[in-house]
Amino acid sequence: MTNAVLLNNVEHRDLRVITERSADLGDDAWYALTFPLEFRALQGHYPIFFQKDASSGAFFPLVLLGLQPGENLFLRDGKWAAPHIPLTIRREPFLIGRQNFVEDGVQKTRRVIHIDMDSPRVNRERGEPLFLEYGGNSPFLDGMSDLLEAIHQGIEQSEKFVRALQIHGLLESVALDVTLDNGETNQLKGFYTIDEERLRALNAEDLTELHRAGFLEAIYMVLASQSQMRSLINEKNRRIAAE
Repeated sequence: MTNAVLLNNVEHRDLRVITERSADLGDDAWYALTFPLEFRALQGHYPIFFQKDASSGAFFPLVLLGLQPGENLFLRDGKWAAPHIPLTIRREPFLIGRQNFVEDGVQKTRRVIHIDMDSPRVNRERGEPLFLEYGGNSPFLDGMSDLLEAIHQGIEQSEKFVRALQIHGLLESVALDVTLDNGETNQLKGFYTIDEERLRALNAEDLTELHRAGFLEAIYMVLASQSQMRSLINEKNRRIAAE
């Protein structure tokens, strides 16, 4: 559970956020949500798959960080072992909120920043300050605001992307079978990927439509990323051997 409150420079003037990476700070997630605008930066380091929300039935893209819940194989020696950290990980402990207001007698809604006060990153002693001495946003908070806006736009595009994949029947269920060097076997269920056979069968008109929407490149990024499963398995084997 989160304790999300609207961020303001009065109550929170002396708050700081720790930007180090560790399991103790909440980085022990085994996957992270993502979106097509981020695929190019991610695909060289993380495998990209899809999952289906059990309650809504909606599909969403994600990157795998580990092979089981609570395991992030990119946390190594107190650092994140990849040059690009998924934006939905980097945004912690901030969230996008909505605030109603009235302008010229018309009720409108604007996006605002909330902060999770229960996050282990939030404190008043160390880390990046959120506000300047006289109340203005710090460079760190301005950067985080831009990051949250990128996530918002990315999620909007992701919904359109997934809808296009479904229209063309391009999502298929996949069971990820993992065998480690010590003989241990695991099967990761509930994941989906691009149906390559269906993709190859699309006609020129459908491919052009996907290309013009900017989705064809994202599709191939997903496919290319899945070679990174081997890197995850290799890191898991390395850790078991070192124990």
